[in-house]
Order: sequence, then structure tokens, then C-alpha cells
Amino acid sequence: MCTVILLHRPGHAWPVLVAANRDEMLDRAWDPPGAWWPDLPAVTGGRDRLSGGTWMAANRAGVVAAVLNRPGSLGPAPDKRSRGELPLLAMRESTAAEAAAAIAALPAADWRPFNMVIADRQGGIFLRGEGRGRPEQLPLPPGLSMITALDPNDLASPRTARHLPRFRAAPVPDPVAGDWAGWEALLADDSIAESRADTLRVPPGDGFGTVCTSLLAIAAGGALDWRFAAGPAGTAAFRPVAVGAPRA
Repeated sequence: MCTVILLHRPGHAWPVLVAANRDEMLDRAWDPPGAWWPDLPAVTGGRDRLSGGTWMAANRAGVVAAVLNRPGSLGPAPDKRSRGELPLLAMRESTAAEAAAAIAALPAADWRPFNMVIADRQGGIFLRGEGRGRPEQLPLPPGLSMITALDPNDLASPRTARHLPRFRAAPVPDPVAGDWAGWEALLADDSIAESRADTLRVPPGDGFGTVCTSLLAIAAGGALDWRFAAGPAGTAAFRPVAVGAPRA
């Protein structure tokens, strides 16, 4: 179960802030964000070596997309397409609205159940694919949204119930100053309150855990500031990711 945090501040110089912890099988090989896809030269994302897809990607138009598993759907299935294709399909569009519409037109049964978050400077959109019909899309409202394997801000998720109030109370990151300290500290928290399901940084166990972390800001003009840690927050340094300037 991965986690995506999105803060939407309409009218701000940096209207959208995103943070993400990726939780995965520890033996599933991957590469850090890069321009890995020759047919998508304007796209940067982490690459899953098993499927060739990605869990999170951004393009030069200023669109960001991330995919998460729904409950009970970890790992690939032989009769399904890889969910790592979905952010790459979204990356072919120049706005989050266009990308969400493209995903919402797909047959959800082609993939195991998934959640997606797609964002640009206008805000974020949540999509839910439940293995039947078409994926549903829901605009994320201004303010803070937390997405796990369940719906946004769903307190049935122990992780959301525990950590959503903490993110709401934390200092808001300042991308200009490079100050994400409040969010970094939360993303690095591997403490357990009642069960492993409520921890934000999942400690290694049963071959599974948090493997990497992203911090990403979208400016009002569409420029992206992406910082990536090639390990769980608190164990690896955040380094800048070159995405390129937004297209006019």
C-alpha cells in the first residue's frame, strides 16, 4: 500500500504540493526517475524493471501521475495489464483534466484494482478502478488529501486515520526555500501505534516495505520541483529530478 499526499492551494505561487511513499516487494527491481521511455521523451518517472512501467511520472507540460494498489491487489496477475502503464498513458496528455478523462475512458477490467492521482497546477484528480466498467474520477478539493489503498481521506484506512491530522497540523513546505522538513519527518515515521497498517514508512517485513519517497511541487506557471529519495525517507538523501521546463 503506497501513500500520496496532495495539498491544493488555489491562487498560491506553488498551488500544488505532492508527497509520496512507495511501498513494494523488496525484491522487485526498479530504477529512480529518469527519461526511460524513448517514445515519451518529455516524460520522467521511476521505472519498474519487471513491467517497464512506472509508479509515478511527470511530463514537461507539468502533469504528474501516480498509481496505487487497491486493497488485496498487490503484485501482477497473468491475465491483467500492468498498472505501471497507467501513469504513462496519462503522460500523453497536456493537462490533468485531459489525462484523467483518458484514463476514465479505459476498460477497468484490463487491470487489477487501482487508485490514481493525477495533478497539474489547477489541482488534483482522484481515479478509482475497481476491475469492472470504467474508472471513476473525482476532483480533489482545495486543501489536503491523503490517498492510500482506499479513497481520499477515508478514515477506514488506519494509516489515514492516524496521519491525516498530523499532515494537516504540520508546517506547510516551502519549495522556494527547499524546506520540506515537516513533511519529511512524517514520511520518515516508521513507528507503529496499533498495527503495521497504521505506519507511514513501512519497516521491512515479509519481503515488503517502503522503498522510496518523492516530494514534488507544481508552480502556478506549471514548472515542477521534484525531489526524490532512492530509499525510505529518513534513510536516503533527497536529490533533484530534472523534468524540464513546461511547454508553452
